[in-house]
Amino acid sequence: MERIESQEQYRNLIQRDGLTVIKFDTTWCPDCKNLDRFIGAVVEKHPDKEFYAMDAEQFQPIAEENVVRGIPSLLVFKNGEKIAHLHSKFAKTPAQIEEYLTTLVSQP
Repeated sequence: MERIESQEQYRNLIQRDGLTVIKFDTTWCPDCKNLDRFIGAVVEKHPDKEFYAMDAEQFQPIAEENVVRGIPSLLVFKNGEKIAHLHSKFAKTPAQIEEYLTTLVSQP
């Protein structure tokens, strides 16, 4: 999963027509490391979405702007708007993330 390295890159990615999923994480977070062990398989099941990772501490103003209060959190953007947010306590298992991406994000 490609990491977002600048505010400009983030702003460009969220403006896309398609669904952009951004995983907010940190280097020290044990739940983030656990998520990293299985997120690749989840990403492969959702080729209709683009996935990126972003350090919530490095980009704290963006995390705050998006009300990221726990990590890892998965946010989905389309056309510059946040359309879904999976908070950290619900982002611990592949099943939770699959359900989120399939039901919340895939709604018309």
